[in-house]
Amino acid sequence: MRKPLSMERRQFRVLYRTFLMRVIDLELLSADADTSRLLAQFAALFAGMSFLFTFWIIASGGALPRDFLWLMEHFLIATTMVVVGLFSVLCWDSIFPDRRDVLVLAPLPVRARTLFRAKIAALISALSLSVLSLNSISGLIWPFLFSATNEGGLLGILHALAAYWATMILAGLFMFCCVLGVQGAASQLLPRQHFLRLSALLQIAVFFLFFGVYILEPSLETPRALTAPENQRLLAWLPSYWFLGLFQQLNGSMFPAFAPLVRRAWEGLAVALFGGMASILMAYFRTMGKIVEDPDIVPGAHRANWSPRFGTLLQTSVVLFSVRTLLRSRQHRVLLSFCLGSGLAIVLAYVKTALDLQRLLHRATGGAADVSFFVASLWAMCFAILGVRFVISMPHMLRANWIFRMTEIHSVTAYLAAIRRSLWVLAVTPVWLFFCIFFLLRWPAWPIVGHLVLLGLVGAIVVELSLYGFHKLPFTCSWLPGQPKVRLVSWGCLLVLVPPIAGGLEKRRLDQPLGYVCMFVLLACIAAYVRWRTVASARSAEGLIFEEEYRPELFSLNLPRNESIPLPLSADVERSGIC
Repeated sequence: MRKPLSMERRQFRVLYRTFLMRVIDLELLSADADTSRLLAQFAALFAGMSFLFTFWIIASGGALPRDFLWLMEHFLIATTMVVVGLFSVLCWDSIFPDRRDVLVLAPLPVRARTLFRAKIAALISALSLSVLSLNSISGLIWPFLFSATNEGGLLGILHALAAYWATMILAGLFMFCCVLGVQGAASQLLPRQHFLRLSALLQIAVFFLFFGVYILEPSLETPRALTAPENQRLLAWLPSYWFLGLFQQLNGSMFPAFAPLVRRAWEGLAVALFGGMASILMAYFRTMGKIVEDPDIVPGAHRANWSPRFGTLLQTSVVLFSVRTLLRSRQHRVLLSFCLGSGLAIVLAYVKTALDLQRLLHRATGGAADVSFFVASLWAMCFAILGVRFVISMPHMLRANWIFRMTEIHSVTAYLAAIRRSLWVLAVTPVWLFFCIFFLLRWPAWPIVGHLVLLGLVGAIVVELSLYGFHKLPFTCSWLPGQPKVRLVSWGCLLVLVPPIAGGLEKRRLDQPLGYVCMFVLLACIAAYVRWRTVASARSAEGLIFEEEYRPELFSLNLPRNESIPLPLSADVERSGIC
């Protein structure tokens, strides 16, 4: 007997709402968390980025050359594609149902196709919201300038608007289907246990691939560059230029130089759609049974039970717990990769711009190019520390933190020292060693050694600043989204502005012994002060925090009550026990 269609639609709506809210892992959130605040913050962030994209229109008054318009068309398309690609990778684990979904829904009269449609619809809706918010302002202003020259008035503007949004939707769909195809092919070719282990590595690789291509791809928006024979092989591997040609075709401003790009865009979109949907359909209906039948973790080989020491027993325990949790948790590895990938993109963009400017001004890369590498090392250190600090604040298994609550026998300052040691092991030391090898191999000189010493002091300062008020064990406290982050915004602005200034100042002082000593003493004093401030904050804390809570809107003054003062009528009634 067939199930009524109304029942299937009702099931789809319920599952769709549930999966849409679970695009964000609710296991990480505090019991007092408000998911709508987090979604509103993401939407506001993308809307702010969209407003910044219109800066050139405001600065120029709307009079922009055609070559610059093509550059902005490509920039907006490439930005939309990389955002959709990154969010598709972040939603990697949300494509398939987990073990709990199967155990709850399998005994119920819910068809697999209903579950599949609800999952895919929720993912597409979340990604569509990101595209809409990212282009909420720029997508309504830039098409006025992108309008074809042979059309005017309201018709040309509407045509450009339709072409712009169609191109953005198709470009986002292409990226989403590519990620689906990679995941579906991996799940088909590998056993489930090995796929779960490999999926984290695939996510990390795709993260850095998207960021690297977005930052390092050359500017080839002019007709001469698009038709140059030496660029054709490169254009065949850059999908953002394909959809630039597709936009020109849909907009009615087609040039012969865009013809090969349009053909690649339609072919690539067809291949991505077919491959992504086919592989994910096969993987979805073949994997449902394996989710329950097969274990999620493959037993590892027996290894020697030896662990290095990182100080006291408490410090060693916290450091090893942090390292092993980060290595075993796919979710935290992906979050850390996202943070490090964002920092890497900014560093690569800065170094690339500085080197291009140096070649333009001086026809060679000399000492001024070294300043860009100094700034890049400072940024890399700061981004690594802040990324690890953000990741360790996210819980791994929130329901198991009762173990740490029962064993809280040390002072908060002792736990703070252990957490500080974890940040040094996970962030400061790897970055410092990397730049130590990089700088000494390229510029083996004493000024480089001086820069490495200052880089270590900067790392110590950022560690203490990031730990101020952080009275939690790594991976054990619930996360509370939606709180105002004015302090984080101010520190983010300082992170953007201070390293370029400090890098130039440091470059001038490295060749002056007295100036270098003054800079070293200044940074050492700052490091000592921020450490004292962080330790003082930990001493004033009552204990570790395991559950984030919103600040109360009403505070009790705890004033002594005078019994001679008559209580209000409501208090008299409550005291009498009537209510």
